[in-house]
Amino acid sequence: MKNEDKIVPSGLVLLHKPPGITSFDALRDIKKALGTGKVGHTGTLDKFAEGLLLVLTGRALKLSKWFTHCDKQYEGTICFGSETDTLDPEGSIIASAPLPSREAVEQVLPQFRGAIEQAPPAYSAIHIDGQRASVLARRGQAPAMQKRPVTIHALELRSWDPPFATIYVHCSSGTYIRALARDIALAADSRAHLSKLIRTQVAGFKIGEQGVLCSLLPISKTIFSTLGLPCIEVNVENARKMVQGKPLAGIMGEISPAQGENAASAVFSGDTFVAIIEYAGGTWHYGYVYAYY
Repeated sequence: MKNEDKIVPSGLVLLHKPPGITSFDALRDIKKALGTGKVGHTGTLDKFAEGLLLVLTGRALKLSKWFTHCDKQYEGTICFGSETDTLDPEGSIIASAPLPSREAVEQVLPQFRGAIEQAPPAYSAIHIDGQRASVLARRGQAPAMQKRPVTIHALELRSWDPPFATIYVHCSSGTYIRALARDIALAADSRAHLSKLIRTQVAGFKIGEQGVLCSLLPISKTIFSTLGLPCIEVNVENARKMVQGKPLAGIMGEISPAQGENAASAVFSGDTFVAIIEYAGGTWHYGYVYAYY
């Protein structure tokens, strides 16, 4: 065991990122409080946006994979009439169009619910030929953004105050609300950009429940339950075998995952988090061993 693993606190922090700073810069206070750089968020928010960031620290950083691909919920304000190159208020206006009516907007919303194909913004962190699309866009190279499948579980028009409209979105990971605002406007024969965005929920974690910044939460069954990840209980002997990397087939026996193939489960021995294991190809595999014995 490395000395730093003994010293650096490991766990989860629910952080409310304010608008006007990057997600990376928002971690500064946590790093200072913990006295370590072993801190990372599990899903970027644009600089102009605010809202919930799930922040992992210490050894828990290696759990990012299971925190990243969660559904998210947002409240966004669309400004109709002008589209910017970044699709947010920080960009330059590249197109203008008449304002749509509320009825026109409401009529096009159904086509954006469910499984859809979405072209991400040119100003994004997506890599194209080894470079971020945003870097290429700033060079004026107009990167071709290929459409990607995303799922919009819920989409509602919450308020209408032209040129502004507030929407609620519950979506899959990888959805760009800036791109959604652009596409809604185009479908309603207008143009638009996103002027405000608040991420209100990630998986079962909600903004506001812990205030602006909660204390460091240890990795627990409650956290995995909130992520929607099932927990498996093992005795201390089998927990030690997992820490030693013993074959899971002999430990798990005939236990199969409740969620079927390609499922992950968190393993606990009492209140001690032991490991993440994954089920694929009809057998269990180690995802990440967390505990020490």
